[in-house]
Amino acid sequence: MATNLKPLYNQIPSARDMSFGIVVSEWNPAITESLLEGAYSTLISNGALPKNIDVKHVPGSFELTLGAQFFAEYTSVDAIICLGCVIRGETPHFEYICQSVAHGITELNLQYGIPFIFGVLTTENFDQARERAGGKMGNKGEESALVAIKMVSLQQQMEEETDS
Repeated sequence: MATNLKPLYNQIPSARDMSFGIVVSEWNPAITESLLEGAYSTLISNGALPKNIDVKHVPGSFELTLGAQFFAEYTSVDAIICLGCVIRGETPHFEYICQSVAHGITELNLQYGIPFIFGVLTTENFDQARERAGGKMGNKGEESALVAIKMVSLQQQMEEETDS
């Protein structure tokens, strides 16, 4: 576990009664599949039932926002985890994709009122991505799953407080 993630491991609620959608980019599959493994195993180890985790793939990171929107519109998941990897190249493409995906996921959070988790690596090179997908820097997929659990729990707590 990377040291900067330690606060996320404190007081993790049970995910037993939660449902999750995970949308994963097919681009850079060596990285994104490792992110998926980290997210999935973290959800399971924190009580989520396999039947309550739905995984869908999209072609690239740019398509994550629409894939996530489909989850919100066609399922009843409690949170949606968006996993992708964008590696800087020689053109401005990196900036356009990263900015668009970050903005799109933020907009989905506000539009639908459920957690959409940004689990997209934005790195300078493949080695940096690998280090953040199960290497010495941890696994962003694992971190994203913990954030999803905590955000669903927060929403449930606030809904309960409002109902009482």
